[in-house]
Amino acid sequence: MVYVASQVRAADNTLFTNGFKVADVIGNVGDIHHIFPKAYLRKEIDAPQRLHNQIANYTYLEKRINIAIGEKSPGEYFSQARAAIIEGKPYFGDISDEETLISNLKANCIPEGVFHMTAEDYETFLVERRTLMAQKIRRYFESL
Repeated sequence: MVYVASQVRAADNTLFTNGFKVADVIGNVGDIHHIFPKAYLRKEIDAPQRLHNQIANYTYLEKRINIAIGEKSPGEYFSQARAAIIEGKPYFGDISDEETLISNLKANCIPEGVFHMTAEDYETFLVERRTLMAQKIRRYFESL
């Protein structure tokens, strides 16, 4: 996938980490995470598989972070991560300040509004993330 290649070339960190690269998790110790978890979407909007298995709904994570997120809504777990960072007790990963968190979201093409998103925002999220991913892919091709 070209998007993942662009993340590898940019040496992007996986979501919620500072130093654990996308290149490190491909085929190894990472999980492909549904940003809007499948079980959450099924429960909240009875989403069919074709809707929740969208490329724009995937990101790489450390397995332990994926397990900790579980079936929470993005609004819940992204806000939980930010609150823990502000309190100086990172919960999901090793990011220790809000500036690095926002930078990590940008590197992973996560829309800034994710902190408040629920199932009703899923289709808007997909459009916004696809746009961010396309911009990253364009920058990748221009760098070749």
